Amino acid sequence: MAITSRAPAPGGVSAPSGPPAPPPDGLPRRGTAWAEGVERLRAAATTEPGRLRIVGAALAALVLLFGAVAVWEISGRVTAADDVVGRSQPLSADAASIYRSLADADTASSSGFLAGGNEPREVRSRYEKDIANASRLLVNAAASTTAGDDSRKQITLLSEQLPRYAGLIEQARATNKQGLPLGGAYLRYANEQMSTQLLPAAQRLYEAETGRLYTDYDEARALPLASLGAGLLALAALLWAQRRNYRRTNRVFNHGLVAATTASLVLLLWLAAGHTVARSGLSEARTDGQESLKVLNDARIASLQARANENLTLVSRGAVLAEDKKSDKYDVDFSNDMKDLDAGLATAAKLADDTAGRDPVARAAEGVRQWKGLHAAARQTDLTGDYQGAVGQVIGDKDHPKPTGTAFDTVDASLEEAVLHEQREFTRAARDGLGALDGLVTGTAALAVVGAVAALLGIGRRLSEYR
Repeated sequence: MAITSRAPAPGGVSAPSGPPAPPPDGLPRRGTAWAEGVERLRAAATTEPGRLRIVGAALAALVLLFGAVAVWEISGRVTAADDVVGRSQPLSADAASIYRSLADADTASSSGFLAGGNEPREVRSRYEKDIANASRLLVNAAASTTAGDDSRKQITLLSEQLPRYAGLIEQARATNKQGLPLGGAYLRYANEQMSTQLLPAAQRLYEAETGRLYTDYDEARALPLASLGAGLLALAALLWAQRRNYRRTNRVFNHGLVAATTASLVLLLWLAAGHTVARSGLSEARTDGQESLKVLNDARIASLQARANENLTLVSRGAVLAEDKKSDKYDVDFSNDMKDLDAGLATAAKLADDTAGRDPVARAAEGVRQWKGLHAAARQTDLTGDYQGAVGQVIGDKDHPKPTGTAFDTVDASLEEAVLHEQREFTRAARDGLGALDGLVTGTAALAVVGAVAALLGIGRRLSEYR
C-alpha cells in the first residue's frame, strides 16, 4: 500500500487529513450549487444528446410563442371587427338617425304651423314620431357609452334640451291656433334652439361615434406583424433543425420535425389568408358602405334643413334678416342647403357601385330639380304679395295639388331608400370580413400545441438512438 506523506505542520505537528475547513465566519460558500449546475449544463451542451435537448426545447418554445402571439393579435382583431359590426357602426347609424329625426321634427313643426288651425294629422303624427324616435335612440346611446366620453356629454345636452324644444313647439302651436302673431315668434325661437343647440350636439355625437367606428376599423385591419414575424422565425428554426439533422444522420426527413413545420406553415398561411380576406371585407364595408352612408346622411340632413328653412321663410315673413341686413335669412339658408344637397347627391352617385344604389340617388336628384322650380315659383308668388298663394304652393291646397312638399317627399323617400341599401351593403361586407376570422383563434392555439409537441417528439426520436 502506498503511503502518502504530508508535510508537518508548524511546530512539528502533522496537519489532520479530511475536507478543508469552513470559512472563518462559519458561513457556507455562496454560489457553489449554482456554479455546479451551470457546469453540468455546459458539460451536457458539449454532447450531442445535450445539444438535442436544447434544440428541442428552443423549437417548442418558438412554436408556442408563435401561437401565443397569434392568438393575442387575432383576438384583438376579432374583437375590433365584432365591434364594427355590432357596436360602433350601429351607434354611428343611431347618431345619424337622431340628427335626422330632430331635423325632420323641425321641418314637420314648421309645416304644421303654416297650416294654422287645420294642421294635417299626418304632419302632426310625423312630428310626434320624430320626437319619440330621437328620445328612444338617446336612451339606447346612453346605455352604450361610458362616463367621461364626449358622446355622454352630447347625449346629456340633447336629453335636457329636447323637452324644452318640444315645449316651445307646443306653445307656438297653441298660440297659432288662437290666431295670435306671437306663435311665429315661439316657432322661430324653437328653431333657433334646434339650430344652435340640438342639431350641433347631434352632429358632435355623430362625429364622436363615427370616430370610434373608424378607430375600430383601423384596429381590425391592422396587420398582425408580430405574429407573422414570430411565425417566420419559428419556421426558420424548424428548417434549420431539419437541415442539421440531415447533415448529422443523412436522413432526409424527421417525421416529428416535418409535422411541426407543416403545422407552423399551415398556421402562418391561415393567419395571412384570413387576415387578408378580413381586411378586404372591412375595406369594402368602409369604402362602399360607410362612406356612402355618410354622404347620404349629410345629403338627407341638408334636404330636411332646406325644407325647414323654406317653411320658416313664410313663417318669419322677412322678420329675420341675413348678415347683409337685406336678404331673408331663411331664404339664404335654403339656397345654401340646396347647394350642399346638390354636392352630396353628386358624390353619392359616384360612390354608388350598383344599380340598386344609383337609381334612388338619381330619383332624388330629379326631385331636387323639380323642388327648385316649384320653390322659385312659390317665392315669386310671396314677393308679389300673395302670401296665401305662396303657402299653398309650399304645403299644398285645393288650388295647388303639387306643392314643393311633394318634391321634398320624393327626395326624402329616395334618400331613405339609398341609405337602407348602403346599410345592407355595409352589414354584408363587414360580416364577410368578420367571418374570415371565424375559428382562427381556436385553430391557432391547436396548431401551435400540435407543432410544439411534434417538435419535441421529433427530437425525442433522435435522443432515443443514444440510449
